Amino acid sequence: MVDFTHARTMMVDTQVRPNDVTKYPIIAAMLDVPREAFVPETRKSVAYMGENVQLSEERWMLEPRSFAKLLEELNIQPNELVLNIGAGLGYDAAVMAHLAQAVVALESDEALASRAEAALAEQGVDNVVVVTGDLSEGFAKQAPYDVILISGAIETLPDGIADQLKDGGRVGAIFDEGRLGVARIGHKIDGTVNWRYAFNGSVPVLPAFRKSEAFHF
Repeated sequence: MVDFTHARTMMVDTQVRPNDVTKYPIIAAMLDVPREAFVPETRKSVAYMGENVQLSEERWMLEPRSFAKLLEELNIQPNELVLNIGAGLGYDAAVMAHLAQAVVALESDEALASRAEAALAEQGVDNVVVVTGDLSEGFAKQAPYDVILISGAIETLPDGIADQLKDGGRVGAIFDEGRLGVARIGHKIDGTVNWRYAFNGSVPVLPAFRKSEAFHF
């Protein structure tokens, strides 16, 4: 039987700390939140492996290194509102709940959203609200957001989501570029999101964020 507490400590000591993640609140949150509570029963034994964990046909939990490095770059503050797009079973939102004032967890799959809500409640996380809707549209009802994190790869970021980010806000995503995935952080300045390279990482693309195929005549 897996000793999940030990596995969680090993995850932080071998996958998070050695990869330039130095902010104590992130490390503390990842030590506190049980990943195994936010994966399917059949995947609990691999919850702490250094790989993306499949949650459903179209959802994956980011591997610990990539997730932690995105959080390091986003630098979420205690007074900030975060939008988590592609929330899956709620792990990313649960960790960010330790860092932010509140988190809106957006999931298009109603079954996953229901399970995420139950898992968050079971863990006593009371500053996350789970909502359902089209991922590519974001969640304008609670906008603007200080931070947006997309839990999955994208090929493009719709303008409508960028519009939901506060001026001065940050958005983090892994861009799928063929065989290479590139994590970037976007800073919104004067209404425009300016992207910069953060690190290389890879996760399957969320279908809602694929580029539209151009028509050829």
